[in-house]
Amino acid sequence: MDEPSMPTPPPASPPGPPTPPVPLAELLSREELGLRRIAGPADADLLWVHTSEMADPYPYLLGGELLLSAGVLLTDPDHYVGRLVEAGAAALGFGVRPVHETVPAALIEACDRHGLPLLEVPPATPFTTIARAVWRLMAEARHRELRRVTRAQQALATAAARPDPVPAVLHQLAAQLGGRAALLTARGEEIHAAGRAPAEATSATGRRPAEGNLTAGRPPAEETPTAGRHPAPRTTAALTRLARVVARERPGAPTSATDTHGDTHLAAYALGGAEGLVLALATRRREPGDHTVAGIAVVLLSLLAAPHQGADAAGRSAALVRMLLGASPAEAAPLLGATGPWTVIHARCTNGAPADALTAGALGASLGTALVDAGRGDGEPVRVLLPGAPEPPRVTPQPGWTLGASAPTPVTVLDAADHQAARALAHAQATRAALTTDAPANGLAALVPPEQAASHARALLAPLTAPLADTLRCWLSLHGNWDRTAVALAVHRNTVRQRIGRCGELLGMDLDDMDVRTELWFALRQG
Repeated sequence: MDEPSMPTPPPASPPGPPTPPVPLAELLSREELGLRRIAGPADADLLWVHTSEMADPYPYLLGGELLLSAGVLLTDPDHYVGRLVEAGAAALGFGVRPVHETVPAALIEACDRHGLPLLEVPPATPFTTIARAVWRLMAEARHRELRRVTRAQQALATAAARPDPVPAVLHQLAAQLGGRAALLTARGEEIHAAGRAPAEATSATGRRPAEGNLTAGRPPAEETPTAGRHPAPRTTAALTRLARVVARERPGAPTSATDTHGDTHLAAYALGGAEGLVLALATRRREPGDHTVAGIAVVLLSLLAAPHQGADAAGRSAALVRMLLGASPAEAAPLLGATGPWTVIHARCTNGAPADALTAGALGASLGTALVDAGRGDGEPVRVLLPGAPEPPRVTPQPGWTLGASAPTPVTVLDAADHQAARALAHAQATRAALTTDAPANGLAALVPPEQAASHARALLAPLTAPLADTLRCWLSLHGNWDRTAVALAVHRNTVRQRIGRCGELLGMDLDDMDVRTELWFALRQG
């Protein structure tokens, strides 16, 4: 029996659109593997490869696996296959010899009965060779999806530059996703739309089946184009209901929601703003990169549709021009129509790989913004700016990334928020956290008037240089841990000790005293 283990993940790679599953047919087409499907359906999507000789591997399966086994402890094929199906396994690969000369007939019957694809693995094909083939196919699929998302991003950006940007972006989005894209009000009223939703299937009597009950295996009837290319009434009603779910006029509403109507995939994304505009999508398929493509469109439409939400587009352009010509954020802020709150995020790939423009853009799309700086590729973090009007943005951990976020802040003090985000990222890396937020002062600290607190902090910390103050702040935030502080600051631990010792000398304080640490932490939090 093998050692219990979780499915082996594919090699680490920079974040981006999720990796598409591998169709079983693609694996079977690799003639060098010699695999042969001898039972069960022909269609299956593979997400993992796992090898196990346990009598019941159910506890160690995540779902979507191609489970490989030589049947060492196979005694009850029907129970064994039933447990695999219950765990969500995608297929079973059975290796013949040395345990079994042929695939047991009872196992073939059980797989046919439970609907689990069964592959015969010849003696000359090691299980590791099959695993490598699956990961190779997954890598190829990922590259294809990245290229598709990149082409979609370029097409959407080109559409946004047209004289009629909102209809052009919707048309391009509908073409990229193969469905219908519509800009709706919070009440579900259509402002702009493009493309056609998948047609609703009809029964032999001419009546539409109930939602979710389309006849399996029968393709829906082709939609007859109508004036304005409107979708079928039931699809329209379903999109309207979904739009109301994410409408920002409802307190606590989510930013996105998905549903199905028959075999049509529906999605709605809140664009924010005073009118609570919503992007609604109806598509036949839901590919792994579609959410990233939709996220890019959400960011573009949030900016382009601002005139519908009462914002002054000329004022926003004037603000950008003034800042490029040297005006301070405080001078340009009134032209934006809203002064915040804004959140600054610093990010690094968890696997240490440098982020290119594509992966940085995908991160921005996942967070809901196009304001992304990928850096120069020389160790700089990716920087993301989240506009939060009319309410503060919510930052959530992102797979494959380590994030540091500032507290929501007005646009006039974004430079301070940038420093906060840098400190938060350093803290996240030192503590191996996916996300750290530099929270604003609260509790007792919030009771001190900000002007008095800042004045006291300046006087107390005056002997320290900026590098020493940053080191002291990081060291205190990590509870005086030398090693974690060294990781966060990317210096040697002896350098940290020297700097902290110098801080104690300049301040004339015992940094081992908890009261001293508390006062210093309060002062450092004002910067």
